[in-house]
Amino acid sequence: MKVLVVGSGGREHALCWKLAQSPLKPELVCVPGNPGTARLARNVAVQASDVPGLVALAKKEKPDLVLVGPEDPLVAGLADKLRAQGLSVFGPGARGARLEGSKVFAKELLLRHRIPCAQDRVFERSGTAKSYLENCTQWPQVIKADGLAGGKGVVICHDPKSACQAVDMLMEQKALGAAGSKIVVEEFLSGEEASVLAITDGETILILEPVQDHKQVGEGDTGPNTGGMGVYSPVSSLNRRLQHQIEQRVLVPTLHALRHEEIEFRGLLFVGLMMTDGGPRVLEYNVRFGDPECQALVRRMKSDLLPILLAAAKGELAKIEPPEWDERVCVGVVAAAEGYPGPVRKGDAIDGIGEAETLADVVVFQAGTSAGQGGRVLTNGGRVLCISALGKDLGEARERAYAAYDKIRFAGKFCRHDIGERHRSKDGGEAEERPHRRPARDPRVARAMRARIERRIRASDKTPGADAPPGPG
Repeated sequence: MKVLVVGSGGREHALCWKLAQSPLKPELVCVPGNPGTARLARNVAVQASDVPGLVALAKKEKPDLVLVGPEDPLVAGLADKLRAQGLSVFGPGARGARLEGSKVFAKELLLRHRIPCAQDRVFERSGTAKSYLENCTQWPQVIKADGLAGGKGVVICHDPKSACQAVDMLMEQKALGAAGSKIVVEEFLSGEEASVLAITDGETILILEPVQDHKQVGEGDTGPNTGGMGVYSPVSSLNRRLQHQIEQRVLVPTLHALRHEEIEFRGLLFVGLMMTDGGPRVLEYNVRFGDPECQALVRRMKSDLLPILLAAAKGELAKIEPPEWDERVCVGVVAAAEGYPGPVRKGDAIDGIGEAETLADVVVFQAGTSAGQGGRVLTNGGRVLCISALGKDLGEARERAYAAYDKIRFAGKFCRHDIGERHRSKDGGEAEERPHRRPARDPRVARAMRARIERRIRASDKTPGADAPPGPG
């Protein structure tokens, strides 16, 4: 058994860490990998953006599974080209990857299939966008770059001046390159953000445990958006009633929409949601494991991940038993380089990773790192490490994660110190801390849920007018 993992971040380190524990004992190849994956896999120096080079390598290695981590090669059609060579791939083709690759495409699909989302306008000219914003009466407004922007393409604006500045940054100054050639202006939704990840083969959905990330760089959710500054799982606010709403109102309709539009999707569907008073509304789609969400999921998943990925890649997910989950809480804290999410310096030596991992239930996943002389690990990006820890409750997991963070040293290191603190009460006091005692979901319940999803998808396929245009408003 050989698995080729594409990518070089904390997500790919976490996936290699989990796959290395499989009883199937796979040979792991990571492309290009980082010093963390090098401890678990054979790194090969082909960049994740080099689609022809990746296809050539896969033809040479002949892996049983290719697991594509980042979104860019998926949007570029890597999965299609690999499947054309007869390889099993976990990750959607280029058409499915447009859910993440184009905010405009995703929004149009949401509206066509009446999946709840924010009201929006699409603009291809900066002057038209600024004229619209100058006449808006409701604030804040959310401005999104259409294309891939590494989690940095969303700006929340509180007045016309800042909104017009954001438009100029994206469309005139091209701060995010071609990603900002078109923009989406959305209404601002109030509520609790949530991330739901589901593995699918296009026929069956396997919903993973809820996770909560922290996007903004500053404590208290302030400052610009990032790829993610920390994560925790499970999410107590996502109770069974809300999870059922998400399943019925978002996940099943999304899978139906993909089937109806003849878009084959075998991979990870990652939905960013706002839980409003009116129920869940979609903020965005991603088409791969989130980073750092993946790190929390692999720490809590007790089952073997490899058979699940293989089954999804081969269209056989219905044969797989739902995974079992560790009842403990996981907290992941990102150690970032000074200047992030802007330009950062690279090449600073990192010390203390081994010392941090001597603490109970701590694993350090490497992201923006590179190998230096004498086996030293050096900084090589904005988000450098994700320090993950398990604990019997949120308090213990946080304490362990931050204690491990304190043992790691590199110039300019910083983090958010409030990861997992969204459980505070509104008056500023600490909410009561309760151990996480929810048992792992009974496999019989999970099987019944999966059967219900499949019946609903089949029924949706037969519903007349399912592709009718949305009504007014």
